Amino acid sequence: MKTVTVNLNSITKVKSFVKDITKYENDFDLVSGHYLVDAKSIMGIFALDLSKPLTLNIHSQNHGEQIANELSDYTC
Repeated sequence: MKTVTVNLNSITKVKSFVKDITKYENDFDLVSGHYLVDAKSIMGIFALDLSKPLTLNIHSQNHGEQIANELSDYTC
């Protein structure tokens, strides 16, 4: 598992993030405080506090670093 911090502080960024992340077959979780949601769920993401950076958990055996690099537009 690879963990990175992402910033999704606008509706446009959230929509773009979900579009980009659904290209992968891997599982992704977004964590904000005690809340964890599926990062491919736009409704789940909007339930989080988007004014603060979120933790993205990338569940991948071999490609976590590559996926994190491809999602660099959203990382802090």
